[in-house]
Amino acid sequence: MTPRYSLVVPLYNEAGNLLPLTAAAVAVLDGLAGGWEIIFVDDGSTDSTAAELATVIARWPQCRALVHPHNLGQNHALLAGLRAARGAILCTMDGDGQNDPRDLPLLLAPVEAGELDLACGWRHDRQDSWLRRRMSRLANAVSRRVLRDHLHDNGCQLRAMRREVAAVLFPFELLQSFIPAIAVAHGFKVGEFKVRHHPRLHGQAKYGLRQLWWRPAVALLRLRRQLPR
Repeated sequence: MTPRYSLVVPLYNEAGNLLPLTAAAVAVLDGLAGGWEIIFVDDGSTDSTAAELATVIARWPQCRALVHPHNLGQNHALLAGLRAARGAILCTMDGDGQNDPRDLPLLLAPVEAGELDLACGWRHDRQDSWLRRRMSRLANAVSRRVLRDHLHDNGCQLRAMRREVAAVLFPFELLQSFIPAIAVAHGFKVGEFKVRHHPRLHGQAKYGLRQLWWRPAVALLRLRRQLPR
């Protein structure tokens, strides 16, 4: 049976985070009617993520894995997972355990009701360093002005969307941060909701200063030229 819900989770060196994250997500998804699947995209992990992923799939057969032999980047992993998803409603979240699956129903409700095509999380009480929070606020302010996505937190990967939104996405650097802007540019209804955010317990953050400011700024200007006006 084709599941109604697909949850896509990109992974890169997330050993230690995967089992508790999956257990928490399954507890939420089991409460939804219509069936579900979780698609993990292992983007060339070099730690024990693969072994932990094998344990997850053995325990929960609704989970499946896509494996990239080399690290291609979160944008490629996310897009591959969305394209492989079978559900009518697609959800996304990070694999680092900082997003909370218990917030998924909050995002799913307006999508299910037809009020929104894409519901995004807003990490209003973000559990990251002061510098990361500061750089993120600056990047989001610029994005609101240039791309007019009207969001406080376009970097939050906890989202729910109709599969029609995923259909307009295309390969692009830092796509994961620009999905709301692309959706808005294509006429979809996009909204934002405050969600929980937890400290990272295992592994390391994958983005440094260059990834937090310089690369997004350049990509943002490139994207603005490509989007429908």
